[in-house]
Amino acid sequence: MSKNIPITVAHGDGIGPEIMDATLRIIQAAGARIEIETIDIGEKVYLSGNSAGIAESSWDSLRRTKVFLKAPITTPQGGGFKSLNVTTRKSLGLYANVRPCVSFHPYVATKHPVMDVVIIRENEEDLYAGIEHRQTDEVYQCLKLISHPGSEKIIRYAFEYARANGRKKVTCFVKDNIMKMTDGLFHKIFDEVALEYPELISETWIVDIGAAKLADTPENFDVIVMQNLYGDILSDVAAQIAGSVGLAGSANVGDHGAMFEAIHGSAPRRAGQNLANPSGLLLGAVLMLNHINQQDVATKVHNAWLKTLEDGIHTYDIYKEGVSKEKVGTREFADAVIARVGQVPSKLKVVSYHADDEKKMKPIVYKKRPKAKKDLVGIDVFLHWDNGTAEELGNAFSKVTGGGMKLKLISNRGVKVWPNGQPETFCTDHWRCRFYSVNEGEIINHKNIIDLLTAINDSGFEFIKTEHLYNFDGEVGYTLAQGQ
Repeated sequence: MSKNIPITVAHGDGIGPEIMDATLRIIQAAGARIEIETIDIGEKVYLSGNSAGIAESSWDSLRRTKVFLKAPITTPQGGGFKSLNVTTRKSLGLYANVRPCVSFHPYVATKHPVMDVVIIRENEEDLYAGIEHRQTDEVYQCLKLISHPGSEKIIRYAFEYARANGRKKVTCFVKDNIMKMTDGLFHKIFDEVALEYPELISETWIVDIGAAKLADTPENFDVIVMQNLYGDILSDVAAQIAGSVGLAGSANVGDHGAMFEAIHGSAPRRAGQNLANPSGLLLGAVLMLNHINQQDVATKVHNAWLKTLEDGIHTYDIYKEGVSKEKVGTREFADAVIARVGQVPSKLKVVSYHADDEKKMKPIVYKKRPKAKKDLVGIDVFLHWDNGTAEELGNAFSKVTGGGMKLKLISNRGVKVWPNGQPETFCTDHWRCRFYSVNEGEIINHKNIIDLLTAINDSGFEFIKTEHLYNFDGEVGYTLAQGQ
């Protein structure tokens, strides 16, 4: 008998403690060989005055066990504390979020009875970098950060996952017809990595029509890899159309550990009522059991859960007259699964997990690319200005000179408004002013920029942000304005 594996467990907020209790009872009844270290995270820690939502000693536990089974926690909307879910994923380098979305027809209502899709979501960057600023009275910004290593790691993970799990196709969703550099990079790397897996079908969809196709005909997809925001949204959509978000678990995997959870939230309105469905967290625990090489236990738990569904023992969220046989609470559902440990479903597909050395995923290794030749050729200076029209700003601002640089154009929310802008364009108080060398195409330096910003300040204009314009190996490293 193998020794117990230490894992860190957090019972979370809202319905978290109830569904975690149910989950732990089930997996331990099935013979899980685990040693539990319990930590507090989330609302209780926030309210104690810790704005991180997690104590330093809890990080020590996570680093020690490298396996985290986490119940849902409450994250405030709008203002308030930062998301601890995002903090944990990024702080521990858990770059790959794996969310299987499977239908359980006819025992769980769905319009897609043969759906079996896995969403692989990038976990560390994109808009979830959470870098936001208020810049003027009217305009706020959120930075979308897409990196070469972040993109390559998650894309390579998706192809390795597909190969190791007998999948046939990997699909990429992007919006590179609009975000040509960030999503364009993701698309480019996807095409490069796909060449290394000729046995797998690869395809790319624009995310909006891809999402529509996923909602309409999910059986046409297998593994889908996406950036953080798209993956977060569409994995919930996929889970819901498969039957219920409440049935979906997920794994967050990195080089130094993994976290397992349900994809749903803490549902505080249902807390303490013995109503919540523990299935999402339980299936997250099945992913954990596979991760710690206890495939025998994972197989027993998953089949017992399937048999429970098949027998019509359902919580309120999936209960349906004519299909369900008995409506039960959280504890009673756990009891029903425990009673079926060792049994298998007769109609739903029996699962069988086993370690197969030939199918194990290869380590995801990122090899740094050679440095490009980087030339500074201009600067975008952002102004807070609300004293007139775009034409008036252009006429006044074009007279500002310094550092041997001249104003080329002004845009507002990405649309060119000077020179020769369209009178119908609505403008806010946030203006991007693009400067190049007087001798256009000439490389500039930081001294040119400092002199220009000094001249702008001396002229009474309020600059709030700058972005350097670079060429990399002669290729333009910035986008044109719309209409430029």
